[in-house]
Amino acid sequence: PRADHPFVPVNSGSLPPELLESTLFGHVKGAFTSAIQTKKGYFEVADHGTIFFDEIGTLGAETQIKLLRVIQEKEFTPLGATDPIRVDVRILAATNADLYQLVKDGKFREDLYYRLNVINIALPQLRERKEDIPLLAEHFFTYYCRENNKFLDSSGRSLLHFQPEAMQVLMEHAWPGNVRELENVVERAVVLAT
Repeated sequence: PRADHPFVPVNSGSLPPELLESTLFGHVKGAFTSAIQTKKGYFEVADHGTIFFDEIGTLGAETQIKLLRVIQEKEFTPLGATDPIRVDVRILAATNADLYQLVKDGKFREDLYYRLNVINIALPQLRERKEDIPLLAEHFFTYYCRENNKFLDSSGRSLLHFQPEAMQVLMEHAWPGNVRELENVVERAVVLAT
């Protein structure tokens, strides 16, 4: 039911704490010195859709409290406003950190952890699912061929494919950097190939 509504990604680790609240919840004109106009936050933009918190484990304690309130009450108040805004938002969250360990270490709120942990999908490391490597490698190869306008036929399909020996090397590698490492290796191959 949310497919035709906004999908709003939030890179939790890249936003400074002082901007995060305004970015998530918005602000009204005059709420702070540089607030020259009213701005919707990500939660309001994502209403009836999905908000995706990437690297949720990097959120600071103050933001965790505010996020917990939005999840529980389904409402928030923009900076400088007095009236709350109700939203219907699905929340997805991802992290490469062990959130449960962060809870034990006192770095992530336990109540937020349990509020978010409705459906947990643990994605194994790439080395534990080697059957995905050929499909991912071919996908990245085609993507970077298009991005670099190399090795394409007139319809935009790749003219080249991995030789079995090259694919075997990819399959045998341990991939400590997981899918991002594989993507970078394939991009490098496309860029350097002649």
